[in-house]
Amino acid sequence: MSRILIIEDEEAIADLEKDYLELSGFEVIIKNTGDEGLKTALEENFDLIVLDLMLPGIDGFEICKKIREVKNIPIIMVSAKKDDIDKIRGLGLGADDYMTKPFSPSELVARVKAHMARYERLVGSGQKQNDIIEIRGLRIDKTARRVTVDGVEKAFTGKEFDLLTFLAEHPNHVYTKEELFREIWDMDSIGDIATVTVHIKKIREKIEYDSAKPQYIETIWGVGYRFKV
Repeated sequence: MSRILIIEDEEAIADLEKDYLELSGFEVIIKNTGDEGLKTALEENFDLIVLDLMLPGIDGFEICKKIREVKNIPIIMVSAKKDDIDKIRGLGLGADDYMTKPFSPSELVARVKAHMARYERLVGSGQKQNDIIEIRGLRIDKTARRVTVDGVEKAFTGKEFDLLTFLAEHPNHVYTKEELFREIWDMDSIGDIATVTVHIKKIREKIEYDSAKPQYIETIWGVGYRFKV
């Protein structure tokens, strides 16, 4: 399901936009201030952003500028300001579209779909689809070597990423520490395989909601570890 972020301080307008977009099959998150909207836009993954221009805190121009520094997803800027100079400035900062309030929610949905389809065509024509594993909120992008949990990116070392990916690619299979050491470190263990235990602990701290009660990587006592699906 495609995720859309609405950054809009007028709650009634935001809720109406959300209702129409959800009816069209989108997952929608609303933030009512510029600061919250920018933080969420940078920390989580979205497929498109609907951005109001006049916001408490940081305005839409500054938010658009900061998002464009790190992300290339479609941004639709909305505002009650009808001046051409505002449209020109917004589009110049990287917005893909500019809608003047009031507008029909149906028109917003149509523009959202059009911009997302265009973006997908552009991305699809320029590069191959990333190899991704998704399991209950955990997203492992093997191509980009990135891991996110509920949309929040987590920092992984090379071996942590390799170990997590290997287990996720072989769900419900129990591996001994010796087998994991051989697979990930490409050598036979010589007595000390504590490094596997240490890496599992660090991975759990990053992906589990409660590392004492793991929902992804289970310990099978006396044997080894299993990635539970």
